[in-house]
Amino acid sequence: MNTEQIFESFKQLNVLVVGDVMIDSYIWGNVDRISPEAPVPVVNVDKRENRLGGAANVSKNIKALKATPYMCSVVGKDEKGDLFLKTMEKAGMNTDGIHQSANRTTTTKTRVIGNHQQILRVDQENTQNLSNEDSKHLVEKIKFIINSYPIHAMIIEDYDKGLLSENNLEEIISVSNNNNIPVAVDPKKQNFNTYSNVTLFKPNLKELIEGLKLDEFKIDNQSLEKISSSIRKNKKISMVLTTLSDKGIFYSIKDEHNIIPAHIRNVSDVSGAGDTVISVAAMCMALELPANTVAQLSNLAGGIVCEQVGVVPIDAETLKAEAIRTQVLSSVS
Repeated sequence: MNTEQIFESFKQLNVLVVGDVMIDSYIWGNVDRISPEAPVPVVNVDKRENRLGGAANVSKNIKALKATPYMCSVVGKDEKGDLFLKTMEKAGMNTDGIHQSANRTTTTKTRVIGNHQQILRVDQENTQNLSNEDSKHLVEKIKFIINSYPIHAMIIEDYDKGLLSENNLEEIISVSNNNNIPVAVDPKKQNFNTYSNVTLFKPNLKELIEGLKLDEFKIDNQSLEKISSSIRKNKKISMVLTTLSDKGIFYSIKDEHNIIPAHIRNVSDVSGAGDTVISVAAMCMALELPANTVAQLSNLAGGIVCEQVGVVPIDAETLKAEAIRTQVLSSVS
């Protein structure tokens, strides 16, 4: 399968995303003075924008790659929750899997950007675990989507905001496995050791160190191989894919372990890069592409989105053109 065929095959995929969703709100403006009230910049607002964030940014990446995303999550029964659903609908996304709960606050992250630099971020959220009732609603939504549409892969996007916990993860993964749907996980610290019996496990280096409570860790092939092999064996995970920031990406599957260096980029903002990596990796996984291909294309995609300011999805044509230019997939069969 060559690069053109891979991107053409993406269009046939339906991907279910389960995870903490949020609104990424932006206030854009210019700064030309300091406030007389306090030593802080005054931002003259040019525009405001609300974007789908968190796990919903994974759905945006999947849609940008021409596949069809389905989203399962819980938002608040509040103004921001209504805005989230309207924003999904405006983006042409299915909202059947979203449950609104009076017990939750819709997570909203507001970023103030002046002169193209982020000056301030304000978070509004509820990070307590879902109530038993809301957790039951979430699992029911997942079952409904799987029974209603042909799902080719599930992505569990964990942001430690309370949606996912020991109370529901085992059942969510079992539902997917029982339907022969490969599961890709983007973990966070709180549930790091809860995940097992999944196809792909994608921490970043910080999450790996914190999740395993490592005091010191050397970033080399041997050390990463040892840790990843242990995770795969103990947690019954097929492939571990660890992003290493400017060092690139490491993958481990069976007897194949390798660090793929990062491509040289003008990095503007790393926000959302992990969402892009897990999206591309899961779609490659759904196509049963070789592990090296999964890692190469995911690594390339993550680097490309870092060149953009703010949380933005990958552009399919840009990624395809870059994959052809760099010949990272030249050996795919």
